[in-house]
Amino acid sequence: MQPEVLNELDYTRYARWLRRTTGVEHDFAVCAAAGAPLWSARADSDIGDWIAAQVASGFAWPCVGDGMQRHDADGVTLLYLPVNGKHGLLGFLAVRVAPLPDAPVAWDALAETLEDIGAGIADEVASRRELDNMALELSERYEELHLVYAIDKQVQQLEPGADLFQRLLQSWAEHMEADVAAFVKPGENLCVHATNLSAPIHNLDLVLVEMRGDLYRFTHSARAPIVINDVTDPRRAYIFTDLPFKLLCCPVIHDRSVVAILVLANHLAKPDFSNSDRKLGELLANQLSGLSKMYGMLAETQKFNDQMANALIEAVEAKDPYTRGHSERVHHITMQIGAAMNLGPRDTEDLFWGSLLHDVGKIGIPDAVLCKPGRLTADEFTFIKVHPERSYEILRHIDRLKGAVPGARHHQEKYDGTGYPHGLKGNDIPLHARIIAVADTYDSITSSRAYRAGRSHEVAMAEIARVAGSQLDPSIIKVFEEICAGEPEWIARFNIARDMAKAAA
Repeated sequence: MQPEVLNELDYTRYARWLRRTTGVEHDFAVCAAAGAPLWSARADSDIGDWIAAQVASGFAWPCVGDGMQRHDADGVTLLYLPVNGKHGLLGFLAVRVAPLPDAPVAWDALAETLEDIGAGIADEVASRRELDNMALELSERYEELHLVYAIDKQVQQLEPGADLFQRLLQSWAEHMEADVAAFVKPGENLCVHATNLSAPIHNLDLVLVEMRGDLYRFTHSARAPIVINDVTDPRRAYIFTDLPFKLLCCPVIHDRSVVAILVLANHLAKPDFSNSDRKLGELLANQLSGLSKMYGMLAETQKFNDQMANALIEAVEAKDPYTRGHSERVHHITMQIGAAMNLGPRDTEDLFWGSLLHDVGKIGIPDAVLCKPGRLTADEFTFIKVHPERSYEILRHIDRLKGAVPGARHHQEKYDGTGYPHGLKGNDIPLHARIIAVADTYDSITSSRAYRAGRSHEVAMAEIARVAGSQLDPSIIKVFEEICAGEPEWIARFNIARDMAKAAA
């Protein structure tokens, strides 16, 4: 993974950093951990070929102690520094200079700058790796969220009973690519199953009989999911009578009692059931436990959705404690504006998720930038400006959230066209993004940051009025002002400061 990540980095800014700090246009190159050159600063230099020749002739980048190292060959000197990440050596920074018997003082400044550049590269690699891991985890969690939405839709369209179980099991078998999905409830002599066969199962009746027997009794006693992948698993002898299938079995618990089991079975040739599959199976079993009480199931589903969103928000806000609660506050104010504008059900749902997850892209912003207590540099602010597009990259693969993506992606656009990421103007900015922008601006002003205390409600309203037509949509500001004129309870609940003198005036 490391070479691919290193190939993706923009080294030109590091070269500018080196030039500004040392005052010299150095013959500078970046090399992979194996020594192969990846990039060089000067188009007129053969440093890449020269380093490759040195490596081919046996140069192994030896390091004695810490810091910058020296290698003399072919009448020149190579000064190099290893770049280490959290998981080992990433590569080397190399500068070719004229040979000198003694190191000049200028080399001390060069060494310090290379160390700073190396630390910057290591941080950038770590941030990219963190983003990749988080994106993978988000993808898995959103698969679960998508399935829960599918459950909601089917449950609302069908009457309770075996037909409902049949349709849900078919959906689950297809979603999880399982050969057999079964719901077994011996107390009601119920065994409903659906198939999505990758190969024929000639003894399916026997498989279902085994599910109703010892497999159910064992799961009832264990009260925990059971995963059997290995053909040598000793439990096969007394749970599933040595039938050649991989199993995932989850108890369906209602009122603290195991009332049924949810079973997924696969041919041995298919991949093992994973820990993620087990978690998803538990989720499905939990959904089944509520089918006897329709409204209870719908409430549990909504709770799951909220918890999922909260988990995503926590992943963002854990990076910056000074913005904790920002997403929930922006979400609440946004939905108040949406309700006052009488948005339809579809728009309301899209606005719900777009406002709640509008800052999820900040997962990819380096902590050193996101949590910086002082004014940001131009480069640091560029990092910040990336986050709406990061939000789009994370959310765009989730079909259920496609309608919510524009709000999250464009909430930093400005009404006069000077915003980002695309410089949209006026009503070309999606409506949801214009609504979120008003709520986001209000919370940004009234919330405390590392470098300042939160300002009062009156200051925020004055500032919002000032940027009407330039930063924010005047029509949405008018709606927001009407809401605030009624002294909504959230002003006190969010501990927003008041300037009573300005309020009286």
